[in-house]
Amino acid sequence: MAITKILIANRGEIACRVMRTAKKMGIKTVAVYSDADSRAPHVLMADEAVHIGPSPAAQSYLIAEKIIQACKDTGADAVHPGYGFLSERESFRKALDAEGIIFVGPPANAIAAMGDKIESKKLAKAAGVNVVPGYVGVIEDTEHAVRISNEIGYPVMMKASAGGGGKGMRLAYSEQDVREGFEATKREGLNSFGDDRVFIEKFIESPRHIEIQVLGDQHGNIVYLNERECSIQRRHQKVVEEAPSPFVSPEMRKKMGEQCVALARAVGYFSAGTVELIVSGADKTGEGFYFLEMNTRLQVEHPVTEEITGVDLVEQMIRVANGEELSFRQEDVKINGWSIENRVYAEDPYRGFLPSTGRLIRYNPPEAVDGVRVDDGVVEGGEVSMFYDPMIAKLITWAPTRLEAIDKQITALDQFEIEGPGHNIDFVSALMQHERFRSGNITTGFIAEEYPEGFTGAPASETLLKRLSAIGAFAAMAQADRARRIDGQLGKKLRAPTGWQVKIGDVVHDVSIDGDDVTVDGEAIDMALEYTPGDRLIEAEFGEDDLAVKIAPVRSGFVLTAHGASHKLRILPAHAAPHAKHMIEKIPPDLSRFLICPMPGLLVALNVNEGDKVEAGQPLAVIEAMKMENILRAQKSGVVKSVSAAQGESLPVDAIILELE
Repeated sequence: MAITKILIANRGEIACRVMRTAKKMGIKTVAVYSDADSRAPHVLMADEAVHIGPSPAAQSYLIAEKIIQACKDTGADAVHPGYGFLSERESFRKALDAEGIIFVGPPANAIAAMGDKIESKKLAKAAGVNVVPGYVGVIEDTEHAVRISNEIGYPVMMKASAGGGGKGMRLAYSEQDVREGFEATKREGLNSFGDDRVFIEKFIESPRHIEIQVLGDQHGNIVYLNERECSIQRRHQKVVEEAPSPFVSPEMRKKMGEQCVALARAVGYFSAGTVELIVSGADKTGEGFYFLEMNTRLQVEHPVTEEITGVDLVEQMIRVANGEELSFRQEDVKINGWSIENRVYAEDPYRGFLPSTGRLIRYNPPEAVDGVRVDDGVVEGGEVSMFYDPMIAKLITWAPTRLEAIDKQITALDQFEIEGPGHNIDFVSALMQHERFRSGNITTGFIAEEYPEGFTGAPASETLLKRLSAIGAFAAMAQADRARRIDGQLGKKLRAPTGWQVKIGDVVHDVSIDGDDVTVDGEAIDMALEYTPGDRLIEAEFGEDDLAVKIAPVRSGFVLTAHGASHKLRILPAHAAPHAKHMIEKIPPDLSRFLICPMPGLLVALNVNEGDKVEAGQPLAVIEAMKMENILRAQKSGVVKSVSAAQGESLPVDAIILELE
């Protein structure tokens, strides 16, 4: 029997994504929603919507009985779980089976087998999939450790069984290292954890996170749809994904793909699934890949695979659930061009990526044209709620080559308008411009290695700064021109000045604009743009290059945001500029002696009192926000002069908690 009405047991961007395909296939859709989501886009998009409870997911989206009841109430004959929530719960699949409701996903036994970390490794090994070589038994002595290490192949990591927090771990690149380090590792384990057992496993150098998309039907056909590179992660959370991987050769792709299909076959897998692999970037043989885990659901980053293969994965999942056979074979799967996805999160990269919430005062994504795709589940005026994942949208680009797809990202990110919550657009734009990312030489340590001190904005080229100063001068001229036309403001006879002095950072540029002739520091620039005072986005052309710039007025100038950073421009008419040196610069106050609350939250702990001596890095207070505890540390050493907040108090952002002498 064919599916006629599908309930999407999810919210946000993925719920909208599933509905788009269902509508295209002529299948009716049902949305479920919590209190927080009553006016969310996925609710308005569906044919019917059912309220399933309070805002916390544990009281709404995670309750299987409520989802099943909603199916009965609306006559939905199938459920698509999206990702997260109930998508990988074996019990949910079984409950639906018992009610005769089709689950758009894999069978219960596959969900169970792959959900168990140890069980799945055993299965993978039995199916002939590479697993990280290691020895888990009792290691008698140094000689035994050396024999094991030689078998595994160097480098190896010796770890205390009971270890944690980086203690009791030693890297060995040779037999010599094992002889020197084995006993020491045992002693560390005994001293720190009271347990001297040690296990040895292969150490993966320059690890990359690469995953294989598999797709199977209920008739035993399984194919792999190439790989995705997901190495750009922050605290194990993926930020950028691409397909194909710049590292994987055709031979390696075939080996990986065939092993992953063998694993899927071993558990009787059907529907879409993803096998995650850790791959040694130092290994050029094509053998250095190892099974991590299998995700028995659709992945967040599935669009990049769709873009290069032309396969709609949600449509395939629905067809498979319907009992249809796959309409293509392995040899039909091709790679066309390159696709990149950036996840746009509500988080502030300038403040240590703190999660951000609030109303989207402005939300205007780039237009979906010419290889640009935006998958989102928010609208202007909507709320980024503290109850769910902070993802606002996914920006996906496609182009014939990797660098063109990356450049398309930079251009589209410049066109994204988001106001309200903090967001990471500057950060992902900076990643796209980073030479190491562009070279494809990436590992899972990329963000930690390249931004050890946190993110402060993307560096700007000299060309970009000159272009921004020309745009700033043009905008200042348009404002002066408008002021001149408003009766009584500047008198009728004055023309807007043509010469301007623009200060960006510590550099001053001389800009002259006369009709269509624009020069910056005496050098002619080919610039075309339209700007009316009040515009928030300027789309400029410099010869062949397009540049979208967000513009906001500030005192005596503008803030222009483009290419991953905001730049403050002080703009003065050339005739007034010489007097600028008499203007008193406002020096921002030194805030380093204050402990400031970085986000709205509850002060759950205050560790110091007035008169206490503190050292740099010492934890001073703990703020709880969005179910996470954030430790606030002293920026420098000193003595606590005064405390202005009390434990248990709810604090707004930027509230002063205490002051040092």
